[in-house]
Amino acid sequence: MKSRLILVVLVLCLSTPPAFADVLVLVHGYLGSGTSWAESGVLDRLQRRGYQHAGEYSFSPQGILYRPTAAEQASKPVITLNLPSQAPVVIQADWLAAYLHRIHATYPDQDIQLAAHSAGGVVARMMLVRHGKMKVKRLITIASPHLGTGRAIQALDATDNSGMFGFVKSWLVRRKTGDALYATLHHSRGVLLDLAPPAPGNMLFWLNQQPHPDIGYTSIMRIGTVYMPGDQWVPPMSQDMNQVPALAGRSQTYSMAQGHLLGPADGELIANLLTEQPRTKAKNSAPTKDNPGVD
Repeated sequence: MKSRLILVVLVLCLSTPPAFADVLVLVHGYLGSGTSWAESGVLDRLQRRGYQHAGEYSFSPQGILYRPTAAEQASKPVITLNLPSQAPVVIQADWLAAYLHRIHATYPDQDIQLAAHSAGGVVARMMLVRHGKMKVKRLITIASPHLGTGRAIQALDATDNSGMFGFVKSWLVRRKTGDALYATLHHSRGVLLDLAPPAPGNMLFWLNQQPHPDIGYTSIMRIGTVYMPGDQWVPPMSQDMNQVPALAGRSQTYSMAQGHLLGPADGELIANLLTEQPRTKAKNSAPTKDNPGVD
């Protein structure tokens, strides 16, 4: 009798499919790439916690490119991706939506959790507003300029060569910054305009008023301490999604005493968050024709 019971239990265990976690999708920031998460040590910390890099999406003139890894069928898959980070936010958001369509096709029974760094957090919010939930359960943003950054204004001013003496200003700025950096900033004017602090008529002013889907929102903010200056690129208040009118009171917040760049500790915090159920609190999230708010 005992041997028969053991056999039944063994058969049930073998016939039960493995439990799969949500798909974690990592969204890089301005001038970043899919490799930013590995270079910063985030992927390594996630892998120590059982998450495996399953593949990477990229854009091209021919469309979406996908490079799977041996861990594509992992029970805790992590997807990295590459966005045209010098393009305006809306263009990046549409590429992100296209990637998520493919990811959902690969993992149809799993929800998606987004973790986005810096400008990637604004891109992710634009994607949610334009395309709806897209199977996303939670958005985690790290050092994201939800209320913009004065650094964008500085870069726009430095690369503004309009006016009678614009060529002189351009020469002086290039002499100080170098031709490569000047060219990068000048080519990025579209996204820099989008990251300027909200003002009537600009992108962030519009985005921050739009209904957002009823998912979990988590803001990871960089703050200064007596020993560390904190984030020199994005003010801490700008990193808090609760300061966004459409998301007031809906975001969990975590403060980290480090600079703007990603680090291994971000991997630990993301892994911890993924073990928790995201807190959702609907506010101004009623479905509309342009923002269905559904999968």
